[in-house]
Amino acid sequence: MSSPTKYIFVTGGVTSSLGKGIISASLAKLLQARGYTVTIQKLDPYINIDPGTLNPYEHGECFVTDDGAETDLDLGHYERFLNAPTSRANNVTTGKIYQSVIDKERHGDYLGKTVQVIPHITDEIKNRIKILGKTGNYQFVITEIGGTVGDIESLPYVEAVRQLKWELGKDCLVIHLTLIPFLSTTGELKTKPTQHSVKMLLEYGVQPDILVCRTEHHLNKEIRKKIALFCNVETGAVIESIDASTIYEVPLLMEKEELDIAVLKKLNLPVAENIDLDKWKEFLQKLKNPKSEIKIGLVGKYVELKDSYKSISESFIHAGAANDCRIKIEWIHSESITDENVHEKLKGLKGIVVAPGFGQRGIEGKIAAIKYVRENNIPFLGICLGMQCAVIEFARNVLGFKDANSTEMNPATTNPVIDLLEAQKKIVNKGGTMRLGAYPCHISDDTNAFEIYRKKEISERHRHRYEFNNEYLADFENAAMIASGINPEGGLVEIIELKGHPWFVGVQFHPEYKSTVANPHPLFVNFVKATVEVATLKSKV
Repeated sequence: MSSPTKYIFVTGGVTSSLGKGIISASLAKLLQARGYTVTIQKLDPYINIDPGTLNPYEHGECFVTDDGAETDLDLGHYERFLNAPTSRANNVTTGKIYQSVIDKERHGDYLGKTVQVIPHITDEIKNRIKILGKTGNYQFVITEIGGTVGDIESLPYVEAVRQLKWELGKDCLVIHLTLIPFLSTTGELKTKPTQHSVKMLLEYGVQPDILVCRTEHHLNKEIRKKIALFCNVETGAVIESIDASTIYEVPLLMEKEELDIAVLKKLNLPVAENIDLDKWKEFLQKLKNPKSEIKIGLVGKYVELKDSYKSISESFIHAGAANDCRIKIEWIHSESITDENVHEKLKGLKGIVVAPGFGQRGIEGKIAAIKYVRENNIPFLGICLGMQCAVIEFARNVLGFKDANSTEMNPATTNPVIDLLEAQKKIVNKGGTMRLGAYPCHISDDTNAFEIYRKKEISERHRHRYEFNNEYLADFENAAMIASGINPEGGLVEIIELKGHPWFVGVQFHPEYKSTVANPHPLFVNFVKATVEVATLKSKV
C-alpha cells in the first residue's frame, strides 16, 4: 500500500553553504502554491543536542519554535517562505539520535542485542524522518540533510536515506544540490566536481533523482546533457540554480526551471495548471522597487557574523517591502561604542535596534547607544537583552539608580532591575532550560503596543533567563516608562515603552522569529514606518 505522504531528501555535495535550505524552502513554496501541504525538516550532523548552547560565531542564529525547541537557523527560512510554524520535530541532531538510542539501551529496550550504527542508529533516524509524515497533516515532507556528502558525520543519514529509498519506493526521491564552478582562465563551466559528488553518493547506494546545480553562469543544453549522462539522471532533471540578488527570488527561478514539475512527475502526482504566486511576486516587486531608502543601525556583539541576527535582518526585508522602503542596515559592534563616540557612531541613522545576546561583553556600549537615542528622539527597538539594556539605562540615568544592572552582569548590584526568576536560580544545566517558546501577552489599551498589534492578546516566542524585576515597576511607570505588555500567567513584563518619545519600544520576546513574507511582523513594520515619518519630520525642521 502506497504511503499518503511523499518524502523528498535534499543532500549537498562539492562544498558547504550552497543553499540547501533555500532550495528546500523554494521547492516547498512551489508545491504549496500548487495546493499541496508541505513541511520541511533539517537533520544536523553535529553531536550537540541542539544549538542552544552554541556561540553564534559557531553556528549563526539559534531559531526558536512555538513549542520551545532551539533549532537550526534554516527553520527560520522554512517558516518565512511557507508562512507556517515548525516544531521540535522539524530539527533532528546526531546528539538527539544517539541520546535516544543510548536511553533505550539503558532502559533495556535492546536487551541481549549489540547496539550498532546499523540498524539501531539508522532506525532512529528513519523514525524521526517519518514523525511528521505520520501526523497526516502533510502530503510532502522535505528533509534537508546538513553537511556535505562525504563527511564522516553525515554517513548514518545517507545510509538511512538509502534504506528509505528502498522501503518507500515511488513515494520517495532524492535531490542532490551541487556546484558547477566557472574557471575564468579557460572561460569554462566544469562538471567534474558534480560527477565526483554523485559518484560518492552512488558508492553509498543512493542514486539522486534530480540534480540542482549552483552556478554563476547559465547552463547550456550540452552541459545539461553531459551532467545527465555521467550522473544517471534525465536531462530534464538537471536544474540550474543561478546566483540570485535575493533569496526570495529563488522560488521564481526554480519555477522557471520547473523543479516542482520534475518532482511531481517523478512521484506520479498531478501537476495543477494554476500556481498561486501572485502575493510572492507582489512582495518581490516591492522589494526590488522601493520608493525610499532609510538607514537603521543594528547594535550587537556578534555583528562580524551577520547570520547571528538572520531573523532580524530578514524581518527588516519584510517590513521594508511593506513600507515600500529599502532598509540599509548598518552593523555596529556594541564594544566599539562609548559615551564619548556614540554621536559619531550613530550619526545619520534614522532608527536603532539593540539586538539580543548573552553575557557582559558589549553591554555598556548598548546602554550608551540607548541613552543617545532616548535623549535625541531617535526611534528605538530593543529585543530581549536590548529591552533589558533599555531598562538598565533608564534606571541609571532617569531614576538615579547609578549602579542599576542585571544580576547576569553584576550579581552584587544593589539595584537589580533585571533579575533571575526564583525557578531559574535553582537550575544547574544550561541546555534547554531557559524560558523558551511561545507565551501569551496581554496588551494595555491606549498604548503604542496596542496601536502596533491592534489586539489585546498576542503570543510571542521567548529565549531568555532574566526578567524585569517587578519590585521596580512603580518607579519606572511614575517616570513615564510603562509596561504595556504583561504575561497574564506570571505577571512578567513583556513590553516596555516610553511615553513622550516618538517611538521607543523594548520587548522581552523575539518578534523576529514570527515575521514571514506573507505576514511581516507588526513591530518591525511599525518601527520602519516610524523611522520614515520621524526622518521626514526632522528634514522639514
